[in-house]
Amino acid sequence: MQSFIISSNIVIFARMKRAIIIGASSGIGREVCLRLLSCGWNVGIAARREDKLMEIRASHPGRVEAMGIDVTADDAPQRLLELAARLGGVDLYVHCSGVGKQNAGLDRDVELATVDVNVRGFTAMVDAIFNYMAAAGGGHIAVISSIAGTKGLGAAPSYSATKAYQNTYIQALEQLANMRRLPIRFTDIRPGFVDTPLLAGGGRYPMLMDKAAVARAIVRAVGARRHVCVIDWRYRLLVFFWRMVSGWLWRRLNVTNRKVRD
Repeated sequence: MQSFIISSNIVIFARMKRAIIIGASSGIGREVCLRLLSCGWNVGIAARREDKLMEIRASHPGRVEAMGIDVTADDAPQRLLELAARLGGVDLYVHCSGVGKQNAGLDRDVELATVDVNVRGFTAMVDAIFNYMAAAGGGHIAVISSIAGTKGLGAAPSYSATKAYQNTYIQALEQLANMRRLPIRFTDIRPGFVDTPLLAGGGRYPMLMDKAAVARAIVRAVGARRHVCVIDWRYRLLVFFWRMVSGWLWRRLNVTNRKVRD
């Protein structure tokens, strides 16, 4: 990332840059998009709900390129590269596309759909942008994963497992970039519960975070070149203690969530 100034918790980058955000139609992805636009970036946005993307594009004429992309579709990587071409290049890629829900009944369709988006779709998109940046001379890849990848959650098996996959995959790609001497940086963003539309009506959630505040933290983490960022001190403390719990005790805990999604 180029030089930047942090003043009053606002990140102001020294010169205009180009970012692509996958999963920008709502929630964290939309907030990160708006945050980057306010900091002077040009942004390419993608999601399944193209109408929501066009609302952002219309409100920022000349600054936004939009494209409907389903990360599980076979043509998703090619469409990502088309979006990059429209934008004129990519300095920052933010992957916000992810799904998950509580599935204590172990419904097979739920488990496989989560794997399809969070593993297959994630891998296809991140690999495509990695190879693009390798050829283009570098860039920054940021992934919105989750603290759920810290331990296997019985209430959401595939969700926690796929988030652990994302954590490990980004770590592996960071090592690969160093092995190949590629100037590609990585940031693994690990939030907890964020107040997004998907959580509305799903009951009360502990330590619920405001999505705009989360977006500010994400942009700061990227600007600071953080490798891993667990957002909010309360969740950092929670993850610290989770890691200290023995396997014997963890297997006997009742950890229940109603819904989860990035």
